[in-house]
Amino acid sequence: MKQTLQYDQLSCRLRVEGLPDVSAGQSSTAVGILTGWTLDWVGRPQLEGRRDHLLALMQVVLPYARHLISGVARRFGDDDTPVTIEPDGTGRHRLKLRSSQPDTPPLEVVLDDAELVDLVRVLDALRLDPRLQMQLPVPEPEPLRARELMERIPLRRRLAAPLGGVAALAMATGLAVLWPEPAPIPAPPSRPAATAPAS
Repeated sequence: MKQTLQYDQLSCRLRVEGLPDVSAGQSSTAVGILTGWTLDWVGRPQLEGRRDHLLALMQVVLPYARHLISGVARRFGDDDTPVTIEPDGTGRHRLKLRSSQPDTPPLEVVLDDAELVDLVRVLDALRLDPRLQMQLPVPEPEPLRARELMERIPLRRRLAAPLGGVAALAMATGLAVLWPEPAPIPAPPSRPAATAPAS
């Protein structure tokens, strides 16, 4: 018997349909085989697809949101993956979805922060729902790379220490050049040679 799981937020609604995996002994209320899903947006086209598309959406959106919380906004996904998400330069987020159907142009959705939060919440609600008894693996949280940590520090603060060091070295060099040369130490007066007494 087909089951429907639904997750609602203000700007979107995720609906997942599937069947229990009877061979695994799942109850009739479980979803062990995903047959399809739809994502309804307020004022935007409906998204739908198969398990692979939903998994691709989760694998880029959830890590992207984690990086945003850490203060590092960068692109997730590439031109060969079904889904990519990246900052659009105006404080919003560009989500691009590529259809598996030939000759279908990619769909681009621009989300503000609230809409991105709603999307993350419905995906998390699905992932953590005990009725969903199938694997939807998402990347494990990883520490930020050294370069990403550096980029979190404003450029002015990053340059302050090296520029301060160069300025201190230049000042020390200038003072050394201007410092008068010490006067030469006069040689001690020579003593007359001792003469032996005449016998």
